[in-house]
Amino acid sequence: MPLTISNNSAVAAASYYLGKNQQALQHSIKKLASGKKIIAPNADPGTLSVAMKLRAATTRLVGAKNNVQNGISFVEVQDGMLETVGRIVGRMAELKGMATQDPMKSAQDVESYDNEFKDLQVQLHQISQQTFNGASLFAQYTTTSGSTGAVFKGTATQDHTISIFTSSNGSAGTKISIHKSTLLSALTIKTDDKTSVAYATGGNSGAAITGTHTVAFASADTSTALALSQISLGTMEQALSNIAYLRAQNGGGMSRLSFAAESLASQETNTRAALGRIEDVDIAEESANLAKYSILTQAAAAMVAQANSTNDVALMLLR
Repeated sequence: MPLTISNNSAVAAASYYLGKNQQALQHSIKKLASGKKIIAPNADPGTLSVAMKLRAATTRLVGAKNNVQNGISFVEVQDGMLETVGRIVGRMAELKGMATQDPMKSAQDVESYDNEFKDLQVQLHQISQQTFNGASLFAQYTTTSGSTGAVFKGTATQDHTISIFTSSNGSAGTKISIHKSTLLSALTIKTDDKTSVAYATGGNSGAAITGTHTVAFASADTSTALALSQISLGTMEQALSNIAYLRAQNGGGMSRLSFAAESLASQETNTRAALGRIEDVDIAEESANLAKYSILTQAAAAMVAQANSTNDVALMLLR
């Protein structure tokens, strides 16, 4: 093999491998530092696309899970209000019994019961106007800005509804519709057949229906509230039964939301696991690569130095 100094092929080869090993070493360092397999878009465009889609889906799942949790909170607050309403109606029935069936009560005692009875009706109306972060807890009309009264046990279109999306697909995916309880209608009952009707603005003074008489247990003020003598225990029992139905309906919605929350949590966990398998670096494997390329880089650098020393042999011949 001829001895040359103008073109040292050994140096060129050693320099090539030095650059290649140094680049691989830098990639390993970047992967370990970032924890990701893909550190540049050109490394694996297809896998990068899948990873971005899964990451976006995970973000949407987190949002859907938060919405479901907020829905559960809404239903829990609504149920707490209905529980209070049930106790109030029970107390009103108790007042009716004490005022009309106890011979020991004087006229003044009955009047005291009657005052409490009217105050409780005002409290029921105040509860029906409660909001949850600005959103009404109960439905009085068929739509948010409408004027048609919602009716107890009416169709889905007769209640305010809250649609809660339960997947990462938004409106194109699954959803749960929670119907706001028609509290005022449940407390507005016809005396003849015990059916509920829409609550009329103004309470009992404006709630008369042709051919029958309607009583509303909720009243905006005491001037339109019912007196104990104007109502029967049977009508009160129907009102209490209606509240029990609303709580059961509320519990059904809470159950659906709880199952949806569990499903979303499972979906989020599995999606994160899939994302991790796609883009997370194998620390053990990459650590081994780091050690390998570190040794190869040092060896290539030493070989470049060794190849450069062959020029000294030419100088020895020229002396």
